[in-house]
Amino acid sequence: MVTAFVGMSLLLLVAGDIVLLLLKAAGVSNLFPLTFGQSFSLSFGSLCWGFKPITKSRRRFCVSQERSIIELGNKQDKTTAIGKTRIVTEDRSGNTTSQKTPVDELPPLVSDLKSSAQQNAASFHFPGHNRGHSAPSALSHLIGKGPFLHDLPELPELDNLFSPAWPILDAQKQAAKLFGLSETWFLVGGRTCGIQAAVMATCSLGDYLILPRNSHISAISAMVLLGALPKYIIPEYDFEWDIAGGVTSSQASVDKAIQELEKEDRKPAAVFVTSPTYHGVCSNLIEISKLCHLRRIPLIVDEAHGAHLGFHPRLPYPALNQGADIAVQSTHKVLCSLTQSSMLHMSGNIVDRERICRCLQTLQSTSPSYLLLASLDAARAQLSANPGTVFNQALELAVETKNTINEIPGISVLDFPSFSNFPAIDPLRLSVGVWLLGLSGFEADEILCRDYGVVPELTGTR
Repeated sequence: MVTAFVGMSLLLLVAGDIVLLLLKAAGVSNLFPLTFGQSFSLSFGSLCWGFKPITKSRRRFCVSQERSIIELGNKQDKTTAIGKTRIVTEDRSGNTTSQKTPVDELPPLVSDLKSSAQQNAASFHFPGHNRGHSAPSALSHLIGKGPFLHDLPELPELDNLFSPAWPILDAQKQAAKLFGLSETWFLVGGRTCGIQAAVMATCSLGDYLILPRNSHISAISAMVLLGALPKYIIPEYDFEWDIAGGVTSSQASVDKAIQELEKEDRKPAAVFVTSPTYHGVCSNLIEISKLCHLRRIPLIVDEAHGAHLGFHPRLPYPALNQGADIAVQSTHKVLCSLTQSSMLHMSGNIVDRERICRCLQTLQSTSPSYLLLASLDAARAQLSANPGTVFNQALELAVETKNTINEIPGISVLDFPSFSNFPAIDPLRLSVGVWLLGLSGFEADEILCRDYGVVPELTGTR
């Protein structure tokens, strides 16, 4: 059975006979038998729907709403199909011509989403707003009809997130190429589902996962779902700033945890590290990865705040360039995709890619948002256009702002002296300390927001 959605009502239809059943339900019988090469019209109340074939790789109908009945047999000189990157026109003699369009310049998934949204189609599928025709006015007045028009489900021409073959696969491959990796997966459940999938793909029931105490909650929830056990390590802590830093490979951190497990005749299933931290502190992942790989232990890096790393000489190196096996990035945090969209990257062969695929299929929605997926493709294309210079202005502004703030008495900016054991701090992260003014970070945040319209990302005690 397949389900067709018409506004707010459901029709259960037998696959392959949707149009025929609709005709029968409307009391139309004189049009049978019907072939897929014919056009026909159908009246529902005061509306008349004209159906004609569209040249696609699947059996699909292009629909136009008209006031008068289009008689069967009306001659049409040409039929037009929107292909993946070109408009292909076929005349009745079978001759085809193609014309390059602006779609050619769009990223693959964005291009196909645009083409699908432009089809004049009768949509008997989800979502219920029917390409914006039944969109809630309160929201459509705020954001317009465009988002609803492009809010499409997994139509055949838009590919399948869990078994990608064309636009999603192409988009993911281009992302992997940009980041210099072996494989990339698009995530519509944020970095949360990516971290959960990474942990579940490397650990099993009763396995130990080495991770710092300040790990994201998704790593904890993954262990709960699996029945895996934590082996906690303590990140460095700066009491003056009251913030945690990264972790080290030394006796006080990852190496010590591995040795303690080995004394109990246990081997950790994986090591989990957050780098950079929320405040931009980067751990020495080269040392940690070497330590892990000597024992064939996969290294998972929560790189939620580091999707931009490596795209400027003054930025720290990204995790996978330092030997990590999996990195999960919140693309929406630092790059320009829509909120909740993220990427999972893999390098090397320590981790089973098929297991990652199965875990992602278990954790992600079976109705992924194509707006989120297309935004990931668009963000990748935006970065690909000028990968070496796109952060030039941002870095200049960050340095200028930092120098200016440091000249203000009683205010300081987080820098290396606070975390000298770590190789880098992201220069695009500005953590401003106000405790010498007798204020907490929470009080300063309230003043900035209320009196100056400045909204910081994160606040703390200092």
